[in-house]
Order: sequence, then C-alpha cells, then structure tokens
Amino acid sequence: MNRITLKTQINAPVKRCFNLSTSIDLHKISASKSNEEAIDGITKGLIKLNETVTWKAKHFGVWFRMKVKITEYDEPNFFVDEMISGAFKSMKHRHEFKQNDNGTLMIDKFEFSSPLGILGKIVDHLILKNYMTKFIEERNQVIVEFAESEKWKEVLKHER
Repeated sequence: MNRITLKTQINAPVKRCFNLSTSIDLHKISASKSNEEAIDGITKGLIKLNETVTWKAKHFGVWFRMKVKITEYDEPNFFVDEMISGAFKSMKHRHEFKQNDNGTLMIDKFEFSSPLGILGKIVDHLILKNYMTKFIEERNQVIVEFAESEKWKEVLKHER
C-alpha cells in the first residue's frame, strides 16, 4: 500500500474549505488537465455520505473510469472517498479539515495500490506515487485559489 500525506494551509473558514473539497464542480475544474468528467451518480454540486460519482478521465493518454463512494462523512471535519471500481487495486482518500489561527489546515491522506502484483508495485514506486502527489497538490492549489477569493461563490451556488 502506498501512502501520501499532504498538508495545505488555507486562509479561509473550515466549512468553505470542506464544501469546496466535496464539490464535484470544483473537482472538474481542478482536474481539467485530465479532462475529468462526472458521468454517473452525483455529477454536480456537493457529494455526501454514501453517495457515489463515476469519473471518466484521461491519464497517461488512456481513458479510465473510476467509481468512488463517500464512506465516511463528518461535516466539516473530514470525509473519506473510496474506489468502488476502477484502475487501482485499491484507493482510499481521507480529507481532514482543522481550524487554526490562519484559517484551515487541510490534510490529505491518500492510500492506493495498483493491480498486477510486483509489476504494479514497481509502477507505483517509479511513476504513480509522484503522479498522484502532483495531482493532489494541483487540486489543492485550486481549492486554495477559490477559498481565498470570491471564486468560491461561483462553485458553491449549486449547494444542495
């Protein structure tokens, strides 16, 4: 199992950061490089406990589909999304939000493993761990950009 832990400081309230992180619309913006599109389940607005979304995205020149489910949810403290089906052998992403003097500390704990036994472990080590770290860092920078400006209002207008 591969583990990535990232900490991102955001000068914005916890609830705003939490909502932006559960926003399907913001995820589409943050993952535009891979042409991510929500094609089934919750396809816009905020995703909640026990809801699913199926993403279609292009990574490494290949189209992938991945269905994830929100398996834990404690607004505005944390939520967990886990892969139900997709290219990984397993994938679990815990998003934590802690209020501090400067706003919100967002902590990502991302765990994944690839199929194909030892070959998958080699690919994870040589390619995927760095790729996924960069992917999450880029997503987090979009969350920072929207949370610390008035842009958040554009994305959270669909809030259910």
